[in-house]
Amino acid sequence: MKLLHLDASILGQHSVSRELTSAIVNQLAEESPSLQITYRDLSAHNLPHWTPVMDAESDAAKLGQAVLDEFLEADVVVIGAPMYNFGIPSQLKAWIDRVVVAGKTFRYTPAGPEGLAGGKRVIIASSRGGVYSTGPAAGMDFQENYLRAVLGFIGIDDIQFIRAEGVNMSAEHKAKAIASAHHSIGLMALGAKAA
Repeated sequence: MKLLHLDASILGQHSVSRELTSAIVNQLAEESPSLQITYRDLSAHNLPHWTPVMDAESDAAKLGQAVLDEFLEADVVVIGAPMYNFGIPSQLKAWIDRVVVAGKTFRYTPAGPEGLAGGKRVIIASSRGGVYSTGPAAGMDFQENYLRAVLGFIGIDDIQFIRAEGVNMSAEHKAKAIASAHHSIGLMALGAKAA
């Protein structure tokens, strides 16, 4: 089984989403020691913003193909997705632009678009400074809703969020949010389908 591990936070060792993706990958690797893991740090090694590529031999085209191949080969994808200004980091958006590709991960049919990347499990470590899953700020969540929509568009319906919310509200709230997220990770199983 192959796992693709992606981190997008710009905060390095201070990142909550990086801490959580690491714990998720370690948990899954413990359950399946033969798990093949590919790691891509989208902040340390930014993908350039997507532009049309005319030359298939260019470095940009080769990088885009490598990113797409990593995704297509993965059975499980673990994504660190911090919320930046109510959405996802631009680094993660640049990766999405490389994997949402007509004819590869989706196609248009007379009945409408059809996802071609089904059968994968995606686990997303979602970190947020405030609380956006409920309450008055819920309408500003363009992070999780977007990720569910774009992954669903390419045929992925096995999506699980491990969420740490309110990490900038207070030290106590941050500690509780991270502990709760780690508890959720401890309940995961490699073969389990997301609820």
